[in-house]
Amino acid sequence: MAGILTGLKSLGLENLENSEIFAEEESSKVKTPGKAAPKKFVSEVYECDLIYDKELKCPVCDKKFVTKIMKSSKAKLVGADEDLRPKYQGIDSQKYDVVLCEKCGYAALSKSFNTIMPSQIKQIKENVCDHVQLTEYDDPIYSYEQAEERYKLALACAVVKRAKVSEKALICLKSAWLYRGHRLELDMFGEDEEKLEALEAREIEYLENAYRGFLSAREKEPSPIAGMDTATLDYLLAELAFKFSEYDNSLKFINNILQAPNSERVKNKARSIKEKIVEIKKPR
Repeated sequence: MAGILTGLKSLGLENLENSEIFAEEESSKVKTPGKAAPKKFVSEVYECDLIYDKELKCPVCDKKFVTKIMKSSKAKLVGADEDLRPKYQGIDSQKYDVVLCEKCGYAALSKSFNTIMPSQIKQIKENVCDHVQLTEYDDPIYSYEQAEERYKLALACAVVKRAKVSEKALICLKSAWLYRGHRLELDMFGEDEEKLEALEAREIEYLENAYRGFLSAREKEPSPIAGMDTATLDYLLAELAFKFSEYDNSLKFINNILQAPNSERVKNKARSIKEKIVEIKKPR
C-alpha cells in the first residue's frame, strides 16, 4: 500500500512522501477491521450557510490570508460515530478543521495553527514553504478533495516540525473521519464500488496510524491529550482496539474507565464495547 503521505508529489513535496510520521516510535501491526455498512443521510440545510471567511495572520510567513471556518453556533450536531466522529446536519465539520496559509503552504489543525516555535518555523520554511506548489481552488465551499489535500499538508508540516505524537495522531484520526465522510457522501449518490473501497482503505490506514499514535501518547504525554481527558481517550482507544480486533487492549482501556470515577455515560459506552467482545469470544 502507498505511504500515508502519498499525494504530496503533486504539491511539490515529493521528498516528504515516504516520511515516517511516527519515526521515533516502534512500528506495530494491527489487523484490518471488517467493512461497516455505510449510513445514509439527507441534508436539509446548505453547507455554504454554515461557514464564513476569516482573515488570519500566518505565524510562519507573517502574511494575512483568508480561511473558511464552520459556524459552530449555527451548525446542528446530530450525533457521533462510535469512534467519536461528530455528525452535523448539512456539513462535515472535518472539512474545515485544517487552516492552510495559501501564501506559504504552512498548514495545521485550527487549534494548533498558532502554536509553533521559532525552530519549527525554520524547518517549515526550509522543507515546505520553499518547495510547495499549492493547487488553486475557487469554490464557495471546501470539496472533499480540497480538504484531503489540506490534511495531507497539515500532516506533512507536523512531521517536519516534529510535533507531538498526539498532534500527529489527531490529524490522522480526523483524516480518517474525512475519508469516511467522503465515502458516505459518494455512496449516497451511487458512486462506483472501486472508488468507495479506495476511500475505505485510506480511512483504515489513517485509523491505524491514529490508534498507534494515541497508544504512544497515552504512555508518554500528560493529560489532557489532544484536548481529551483520560476517560475520553481511553474510550477512543478501547473503540479503536476493538475495531482492529485487539480485544485484550480494548478490555484494558475499558477496565480503566469502569474502575475510575467517570460519568455513567462513558461507562455505559465502555460496557457496550465489552459486551460485543464477550459475544465475539463466546465459544461456538
